[in-house]
Amino acid sequence: MRIYKGTSDKSGLVAVIFFLLGMGTLLPWNFFITAMNYFTDRLKNGTNSTPTDTYMFGNMSVLLAQLPLLLFTLLNSFLYQHIAEKMRIAGSMVFILLLFILTAILVKVKMDQDHFFSITMATIWFINMFGAVLQGSLFGLVGKLPPRFNSLFMSGQAVAGIFSGIAMLLSNIFETDSESSALGYFITPCVATLLTLCCYLVLPHLRFAQLHLENVSTKTTMKEPSANSCEIVKVKLNHFDNGFDDTEGETCKKLNELKQEPTEEKSTVPQVFKKIWVMALCVTCVFAVTLCVFPAITINTKPSGLFDGKDNIFVPLCSFIVFNVMDWIGRSLTSRLQWPSMKSRLFPFFVVLRVVFIPALMLCNIQPRFYLPVFFKHDMAYIIIMSLFAMTNGYFACLSMSYAPQLVRSKDAETAGALMTFFLALGLSLGGAFSFGLKIIV
Repeated sequence: MRIYKGTSDKSGLVAVIFFLLGMGTLLPWNFFITAMNYFTDRLKNGTNSTPTDTYMFGNMSVLLAQLPLLLFTLLNSFLYQHIAEKMRIAGSMVFILLLFILTAILVKVKMDQDHFFSITMATIWFINMFGAVLQGSLFGLVGKLPPRFNSLFMSGQAVAGIFSGIAMLLSNIFETDSESSALGYFITPCVATLLTLCCYLVLPHLRFAQLHLENVSTKTTMKEPSANSCEIVKVKLNHFDNGFDDTEGETCKKLNELKQEPTEEKSTVPQVFKKIWVMALCVTCVFAVTLCVFPAITINTKPSGLFDGKDNIFVPLCSFIVFNVMDWIGRSLTSRLQWPSMKSRLFPFFVVLRVVFIPALMLCNIQPRFYLPVFFKHDMAYIIIMSLFAMTNGYFACLSMSYAPQLVRSKDAETAGALMTFFLALGLSLGGAFSFGLKIIV
């Protein structure tokens, strides 16, 4: 029996591409917010009659980042079927690239503070608007593949945070001026976005990707699968995806659904939500708990013990880099371990249990503080709590995003992925809102 060539990602190229696509979704915005000192410096330079907090840059940037993220992930969940995938993904990347080129140019352009603030706020809105469409579309796309590709995609997102943390640390160590640092922060996303755009354009030409991602006819991809050929293909892919949920015949399911495609219609958004609502609430809870304290509260943690007198190293290293490295480890762990199972009641229980990290981190050496005592003062205690906090964030977030597409038919996996992205954004927004109240309690 002739086996269809390209039915397994033997070269690992599709895996690498989805890892890079994951990194490309978050790296631009991570680098943008890392340049916070540059923006505050630009807005406080000038006449003395303009105080630094007049623009409330930190609050406004959070607001104008979360609103389009929430709005356009929701719109993408409903409208993605009416807009071509290439237009949503490649188009978003092109606009993000142009916005960062503009931001990099403005570093060397002197202008009135009001004009600079207005342009920056508009840039923040549009970066997150296109970022929401991009992320929602890519999560929908990766939902069509075996679960391990979702883990790789989310691992790439975590690595983006590691790079931005390292950039901040190096900038602080070498005491680079804010303008020079900002130029590097804005040029790096330009290169990264161009790379991810090229990766995306290569993807449709890879046979393994065509099998899972394209609604192609069996005539152009393979002979109509018989029971025997399906078994052969299944064995081949199971050997490659050993240890993942694909072992029960993911490929046969895909082949059969391609064959039945003309007579089957996609489920509606409410129908898909009824099947994935537990995972949707779980991913919302995971990110809401995380954003409650990180980075709004943890950024004010002061060293006591290992890093005494080294504030400029402590925050980027022990807050941002430790968080992102452990978050990446948690996400990567899901490629080897999927526990609890998607239908286990323990899964939502452990997700909710993460709320214990909120008081634990608030009882660390956060300064200034007004009401709560310091219980975990030593740096090592803070690093351990932050490590567990970050690893569980990555692990349960990745499992939630991986489980959801498995609860629906392959034909509805893209809808499930797009919906899950909205609930992910909802969690980010809720966490950001709760952080304002927690700041007062500390």
